[in-house]
Amino acid sequence: MALTSKVALVTGAAKGLGKGFSEILLKNGAKVALLDINEAAGKELKSAFDKQYGVDSTIFQLCDVSSEVQLKEAFRKTVEFFGKLDITCNNAGITNEQKWEKTVAINLNGVIRGTYLALQYMKKENGGQGGVIVNVASMAGLGPFLSVPVYTATKHGVVGFSRAMADASQLCDYGVRINILCPAFVRTDIVDSLSADDRTGQFSLLKAYTHKLVETHGMLEVSEVAEGFLQLVTDESKNGAAMRLTKKTGCSFMEFPSFQ
Repeated sequence: MALTSKVALVTGAAKGLGKGFSEILLKNGAKVALLDINEAAGKELKSAFDKQYGVDSTIFQLCDVSSEVQLKEAFRKTVEFFGKLDITCNNAGITNEQKWEKTVAINLNGVIRGTYLALQYMKKENGGQGGVIVNVASMAGLGPFLSVPVYTATKHGVVGFSRAMADASQLCDYGVRINILCPAFVRTDIVDSLSADDRTGQFSLLKAYTHKLVETHGMLEVSEVAEGFLQLVTDESKNGAAMRLTKKTGCSFMEFPSFQ
């Protein structure tokens, strides 16, 4: 898939991985709708991108992905502004074991809702042109991360939902591929929150375990994860693929048992 003139929507786009995904899309010729709950950071990023890629290459929209109303409106405005939608990245996520219902609402419900809205605009039976959805999970979606069990549950949910939807999309001939990105520790604000008592709550005693995991897997840079994301977007042979990324072992794809 060549990205020139393609239109993408990225949630959690203002900082961290979302910023990296947005930038690599723009570098490769796409236009990007930047969605984030952080208005100041979003507008600052939009201004920086304007100087480098042109004013019409991006649009920033204030959006809380846990709000059905806000997310629906953001998708509608994106298609209204750019005329179409080819790529969706459901990236927004948090770690907060104290406010676990909020974690579920953003990390899992937001991804499910974002996927359904993307299909509404992208699938061929609705007049869309097809495309690709990349849902951002985590290594915690492939195995238990003891310090953040609710975060682990949401990321497992993202992996399972995305794999099921990828097969459903293929069988229903939607023309939309759905892939999953599962990075280990990345140098972002979320990693910092893994050691914050107000986020880990009763599991704050497991800080030593978390630090040991970081030492074992290493720390990825955002740019490295963005390269993996780009592969999932552009490689048209990938559907239902779960890319595993760690600093020490690099990129690999998971093999799951089949229940078909």
